[in-house]
Amino acid sequence: MIVKPARLILALAAVAAAPAFAQNVATVNGKPIPASRLDQVVKQVVAQGRQADSPQLRDAIKKDLIGREVLIQEADKQGYGTRPEVKAQLDNARQSIIINALLADYVKKNPVKDAEIKAEYDKFKAQAGDKEYHARHILVATEAEAKDIIAKLKGGAKFEELAKVSKDGSAANGGDLDWASPSSYVKPFSDAMVALKPGQITQTPVQSQFGYHVIKLEEVRPTKLPSLEEVKGQVTESLQQKKLAAYRDELVKKAKVQ
Repeated sequence: MIVKPARLILALAAVAAAPAFAQNVATVNGKPIPASRLDQVVKQVVAQGRQADSPQLRDAIKKDLIGREVLIQEADKQGYGTRPEVKAQLDNARQSIIINALLADYVKKNPVKDAEIKAEYDKFKAQAGDKEYHARHILVATEAEAKDIIAKLKGGAKFEELAKVSKDGSAANGGDLDWASPSSYVKPFSDAMVALKPGQITQTPVQSQFGYHVIKLEEVRPTKLPSLEEVKGQVTESLQQKKLAAYRDELVKKAKVQ
């Protein structure tokens, strides 16, 4: 068969246009939506563990991208992009995106080492100590109030009932502070608490920056700490945040700020 020149030109044009067409998932009012954008959104959704990649997911995302393109075209037509408050938000968003890319790259180049994680975990263990204390307290504003509560307790009043006047959130739970290490409390409180034996109550008010405490020690037990493997992710995240904060502070220190 002999192909006429005009038909040959049309055929070649169709072949040349095919790859370009395949790179777009849709065209809205002449504006193409690249397939790469669809792939990027799919990748993000799958990475978040929300859904697996599927034709249904891709179709839903495609519809969303088309809807967004229609809306942005209409917004541009009405001049929303030129509004001062919108420009300010765009600038903030641009800063956030670029800064996040910078910090993500910094984390990749400066990963938290296993030795750092182990050192931080050991530090946490040392601070936690080898014992946990289950205590109750009653927090009041004045020493006189605290002395009055101690006198009532000596007279047979129930600690849980008197704790209803406590100035903090523990009042609803009879003053119960649950299990905690001494390092969780301010020093005057922890010193008084660890000096008690289970069942004992402080005989004099304990003053802290929060007011006056009457403390009752319920129980003591060996500290129950999670293993390094159980908290490794949390420790790593915490150390990464510290590294990023130090990186930012160093840049600020070098900058000429007037």
